[in-house]
Amino acid sequence: MEKRTARLTILIDPDKKKLFEEICAANDLTSSQAVRRLIRQYIIEHAGNRELPDWLKPGGRAGD
Repeated sequence: MEKRTARLTILIDPDKKKLFEEICAANDLTSSQAVRRLIRQYIIEHAGNRELPDWLKPGGRAGD
């Protein structure tokens, strides 16, 4: 299971942030949930030969 102990701070254009948050809300997601999903998908797609933890493998529990 993922541990949520690290913080990631990003700078984003205010208009993009507003639109992102509106789209997230329309999909019943928080912006944090959406970003975690995006990061997980990016890791899976770009991990190369790295061994992924079970929670990142297909069928694993990925949580938001």
